Amino acid sequence: MTELAKKRPEFRNINAFKDLTTYRMAPAAWVSILHRASGVIMFLLLPFILWMFDMSLSSEISFASFTAAFSAGLGFLPGWFVKLVALALIWAYLHHFCAGVRHLRMDMNHDSVTKESGKSSAVVTLVLSIGLTLVLGAKLFGLY
Repeated sequence: MTELAKKRPEFRNINAFKDLTTYRMAPAAWVSILHRASGVIMFLLLPFILWMFDMSLSSEISFASFTAAFSAGLGFLPGWFVKLVALALIWAYLHHFCAGVRHLRMDMNHDSVTKESGKSSAVVTLVLSIGLTLVLGAKLFGLY
């Protein structure tokens, strides 16, 4: 047995208060959890998505009120909150799409799926989805 194997802790019965604070998840675990979370976010915000789609296509007047919701607000919600909800949708869609492409790629190349390729593709998925979200978020908040 190597020295590294002797030093690594072995988790058999995980104590939620003691062990979960020190447990470090792999990037693939983060991608998997966030893939599920992004799907839930998109499902829960589906009425908002349908409202945005309807308001943007119905008429010129509805489109004007749609764009005003992002600056003036929507009812009692301020405009910045509407933008944050839209940014959450942007992230959810982009992450779900990137993680879905990652899963499709792994399914097509099942012979070459290794721990290293899983980690690298997870890191690429995280960086790509966060980077694209930052670019589109900057556009949403008017930075360019």
